[in-house]
Amino acid sequence: MSLIRSSLLVGLSSIASRILGFVRDMLFAQALGAGPVADAFLTAFRLPNLVRRIVGEGGLNPALVPQLSRLEQRDAATMAGDVLSTFALALLALTALVEIGAGLIALLLAPGLRGDAGTLALTAFYTRLSFPIVLSVTLSSIAAAILNMRGRYAAAALAPLAVNAGLILTLVMLETVFIVPLEAKAAWLSAASSIAGFIQLLVVLIALRQGTESLVHFRKPRWSPMLKSLLLAGFPALVASGAVQLFVLAGTIAASFWPSGISWLYYADRVMQLPLGLMAALGSSVLLPELARQHHAGETKAIIHSQHRALEMALLLALPASAALLILSFPITRVLFERGAFLPSDTQGTALVLAALSLGLPFATAGKVLSQTLFARGALRMTLIGAALGILVTLVTSVLLGPLWGVSGIALGISLACAAHALAMAWLLNRIGLWQPDRLFLGRLIRIAASTALMSLGLWGAVRFLTPTDSLSLTAFCIGGLSLYALAAWLTGAVTRDDWAALR
Repeated sequence: MSLIRSSLLVGLSSIASRILGFVRDMLFAQALGAGPVADAFLTAFRLPNLVRRIVGEGGLNPALVPQLSRLEQRDAATMAGDVLSTFALALLALTALVEIGAGLIALLLAPGLRGDAGTLALTAFYTRLSFPIVLSVTLSSIAAAILNMRGRYAAAALAPLAVNAGLILTLVMLETVFIVPLEAKAAWLSAASSIAGFIQLLVVLIALRQGTESLVHFRKPRWSPMLKSLLLAGFPALVASGAVQLFVLAGTIAASFWPSGISWLYYADRVMQLPLGLMAALGSSVLLPELARQHHAGETKAIIHSQHRALEMALLLALPASAALLILSFPITRVLFERGAFLPSDTQGTALVLAALSLGLPFATAGKVLSQTLFARGALRMTLIGAALGILVTLVTSVLLGPLWGVSGIALGISLACAAHALAMAWLLNRIGLWQPDRLFLGRLIRIAASTALMSLGLWGAVRFLTPTDSLSLTAFCIGGLSLYALAAWLTGAVTRDDWAALR
């Protein structure tokens, strides 16, 4: 299966997951709003959801894929079983520690709530209910990496739908059948997320055991140099893979000092995650295994070619998405979230945050793609440098811009951190001779930018005359903007016949 066709399969599944995520967050906003209970629930949900996003987008793949791809299938199955068993034991211990120290974790995640003992206690309670999902989704990610490495993408791509589907079902039941107080509603949602996570794990474990030969062999884990290497690389891989998510987490800590700041940043970030999550899934599930094979074969030119083509594909989606989110930030927020407990004032605050976050989307996408080459080479220290730089930029800019522009200033700081991270990745690749933009890449980039500019002019002009006020009109604007961009991309040559041929 070609890189583009594999990307299409993973991409469509990722889009389906993000659409369900949108529906889930729309129901979150309707049911919980953006008040103290919502801040408590979303703070507690932030940590397990952070891990879920990172590992769900292949955060452990940089540690697993290069190592396991060197082994014969039988040895790889045995090592995969050892890794799953060892991680399961470690995660059980971590979950126990979190259950005990949930109060301290709540204070660390939202220091701005320290003067509100009630909200802080709710945050700790919801953390205890929702954190067990970390165990299941991390093990699911390891299993998915093994499936992807063997070219079996379907189960790994579809299993994450279980979490969002489970939460949507719970929300519908709480809103229509079991009418409960706001605090109890958030508690049921926290527990439901953990249950849905175990369903996801079950799906991928069944997929591992299917076929003529099992992809995993369980036994009592045996300590080996390779297992030690995988475990030591696991944490750096998570940090490096989840760089953008860590920037948002740092911004959330700063936003906790503003009323409803946690909620506004959460809802805005969820909108931005649709295109960003798509490219992250493509990079970790499809691009990374391809780059790992090319690295082991010593095919430097092939690595550069795959990297540049993947970056072109990423920016082909990210640049117009960034422009559209900036232009339509208010109508998107109003149509998606303003109902029930979500007030017009929340729409205003969330839209400003979304506009600021959208500026960083192209840089966040580029950083995700460029880091895959470093992951394939096992250069986790280099990627950690870039992640640390971004976190530092987020914290510094939050201190500087937060007092000036509130939560939207913090969001702008996150965008600046994404830019710093992407530039760091390019600089590190240049040092090892793997960042060599060719004329084809630069030409395609110029044409993508020109197509985005044409779409932006048309979309901005349309908004001046008619602002979307409901889901139907917003959908029409999105389809119109996409159609205009597709036409501009075809006319400028940003998309060619060869690109369509590669899908076949």
